Amino acid sequence: MLQTIDPFLVTGLLFFMSLVAGTLSEKIKVPALILFLAIGMLAGVDGPGGLNFSDAEAANQVGTFALAFILFSGGFQTKWSDIKPVVTQGVVLSTLGVFLTSIVAAIPIAMLPQFSHKDAFLLGSIISSTDAAAVFSILRTQKVGVKGALKPLLEFESGSNDPMAVFLTLTALTWLATPDVPLGELAIKFVIQMISGGAMGLLMGRLACYAIQKLKVSNEALYPVWGICIVLTTFGLTETVYGNGYLAVYVCGIVMGGGDFLYKYSLQRFHEGFAWLMQIIMFLVLGLLVNPKDLINTSVISVGLLISFCLMFIARPVAVFVGTIFSRFNLREKLFISWTGLRGAVPIILATYPLTKGHPQAGYMFNVIFFVVLTSVMLQGKTLAYAAKLLKLDAFVREAKTYPLAFDRTPGSGSEETREVDIMPDAEVIGMSVKDLKFPSGVTILLINRDSKFLIPKGDTVLMENDTLLLFGERAKLSEVEERLAVTKTQSEGTD
Repeated sequence: MLQTIDPFLVTGLLFFMSLVAGTLSEKIKVPALILFLAIGMLAGVDGPGGLNFSDAEAANQVGTFALAFILFSGGFQTKWSDIKPVVTQGVVLSTLGVFLTSIVAAIPIAMLPQFSHKDAFLLGSIISSTDAAAVFSILRTQKVGVKGALKPLLEFESGSNDPMAVFLTLTALTWLATPDVPLGELAIKFVIQMISGGAMGLLMGRLACYAIQKLKVSNEALYPVWGICIVLTTFGLTETVYGNGYLAVYVCGIVMGGGDFLYKYSLQRFHEGFAWLMQIIMFLVLGLLVNPKDLINTSVISVGLLISFCLMFIARPVAVFVGTIFSRFNLREKLFISWTGLRGAVPIILATYPLTKGHPQAGYMFNVIFFVVLTSVMLQGKTLAYAAKLLKLDAFVREAKTYPLAFDRTPGSGSEETREVDIMPDAEVIGMSVKDLKFPSGVTILLINRDSKFLIPKGDTVLMENDTLLLFGERAKLSEVEERLAVTKTQSEGTD
């Protein structure tokens, strides 16, 4: 029993088990979040761990804190150039799409004797947001990508649809507590929250980039502390002015990801690792909160399966097809977007709100929502790669290469950066030596990745197909070199 062991040792053991589980998830092709939840459940009061945790308020606070950093990291790693073409479509899916999902899902729930129509709307709101981050984690483990604008659209939707789900959930709880609350007042409140959240995220992102660049902290080890301060300040300040903190930190992350400031690479790596830590903590806590024996209940299973079926085959498709009616996506792409409506941590976190408000059916709702999330991740998650292949939307995934060195923007480094360039099989430069490439002054090949081995280039080193060059130089010159390396033999002969 873990309760009899020192709490520091318990925490270390749970983190270690989670790290091992995260590594195993790629081999056994089970989403890491399921394994994190399972570890939390096994450590709980009904499992061999025996830890008694039932504080919904604490779980809610932990989830809110963790989600803020996860969304910021997601925005930080998002390239504006990738999502710009799909921003309008993503906004529609993350607002109208989430609202339609909640309404359509609430209809069959309202027909059940356990729930009133207000309870049905509350349940529909809680399960209305998707977790596309889990989608791409699953696709990466299965070595499958998706074509075209699908990836940036789903990533943007997942990062921007949580605020709508939070608003709908809190609105439903307000409606339950105060039946005569004016709906127009709630609509105005939503608009204010979204506008304020987006504006604060944009403002704080730009201020953060400017402050980091100008203040130049002498100890670079303090930059991660800067990063934590930025997230906490952005979220807290936005909530103080009645904006949506989740949207603010996501937008702030996007702005900083597109900015140019000192130690940006180090800060990105820190937040990527910190976001993983937040995911582990969040899922462990949520796993501890649920009692497995309460899930093995005929009513929970039957209602959970009904809601899952409605979400997968009715509510999500309706929301997607209505939300993309004026888009350029074809039928196959719309079907895939519909199937990628995985539910993740957010619905479980939102399910703690009724618990904290003392809703009479909060415990039952929490168990049903937990079951829905497990069903969604296991069924949809395990079939995503097959769906992409069946719809002919799968694409080759280029595995990220890890180099034994890294370049970061430091004081006095100017506009130089590193860039990876692949040598395609028909490239004109194949068979040429490094000294014959005649790159612009200031552009250097730092390393060559060939068959997962690193070569230090010399003048007589000959380039081969499928080599990956790690280049260093100014952005403009690197773009020029990248274009030159992309020229094929056919194009060259045609020019001649």
